[in-house]
Amino acid sequence: MYRSAMDFYIMNGAGNRFAIFDARGALGFQVSREVVINFCAQNSTEMGKKGADQLIIIRDPKSKKSKIFMEIWNQKGFEVNACGNATRCVAWIYMQEASCSSMVLETKAGLLCCKLDSNNKVTVDMGKPELEWKKIPLAKEMNTESLKIKFDLDNYKIIGSPSAVNMGNPHCIFFIKDFSDIDYKKIGARIEIHSIFPEQANIGFVKVINENQIQLKVWERGVGMTLACGTGACAAVVAAVRQKRVKNKVRVQVDGGELFIDWEKNSQHVLMTGPVELEHKKVLKNYF
Repeated sequence: MYRSAMDFYIMNGAGNRFAIFDARGALGFQVSREVVINFCAQNSTEMGKKGADQLIIIRDPKSKKSKIFMEIWNQKGFEVNACGNATRCVAWIYMQEASCSSMVLETKAGLLCCKLDSNNKVTVDMGKPELEWKKIPLAKEMNTESLKIKFDLDNYKIIGSPSAVNMGNPHCIFFIKDFSDIDYKKIGARIEIHSIFPEQANIGFVKVINENQIQLKVWERGVGMTLACGTGACAAVVAAVRQKRVKNKVRVQVDGGELFIDWEKNSQHVLMTGPVELEHKKVLKNYF
């Protein structure tokens, strides 16, 4: 059985907006695809007419090593394995209630160590990136540092060959000189569902500012353009380091704010740090 009332949060991480249900102790609580789509819709009254990039459910942990389990649903009502900015928001909720500055959060992608600093920013250890073609996954063997594939695009020569990285979900990253040169929404929508990506992919567009700073726009699979994408920022830095475009510690400018990514040389883990914002909290009673 599930509770007749539960806490509901509206939060964002660098502009990435989430509807978050705290379903701990609510063993039978489920959301239908229709509920997910309705909450994420731009005209959603529950979300203040602004919509959400993802719907998140906080559940009791499955592993003895974690404090909570995070379930992630995209705007189209499909479950996904990872979301970096949602991880930071949900970790913040737990650390606030537990009065602690570190915790382990669990997703379908694995266990994630999270820390809260004195500036109310949360750092998540996103683990090691997957770089092998089977782990992305790709439909066939290919060098993931630079995919030698001709996408059917008018301005292919401008965007060139992308990189592929998996940060709990698949990413395809293009490096560009200027965002005004391309129709990144059109490109993102087409490449997301390209046959080379059997599980579809998030499409990132990166402009390198200098060796320690990049600008990023991401077309998220099942969502579209978002103000921020945590796993996308991690993947972009990994791809840029592999191509020797940047160093391993990089500030990532996204439309919703700024994230700091550190691809540690020794551990090879990717650390993501950024702000969280609690927009609204209320108790939902008998909603479902």
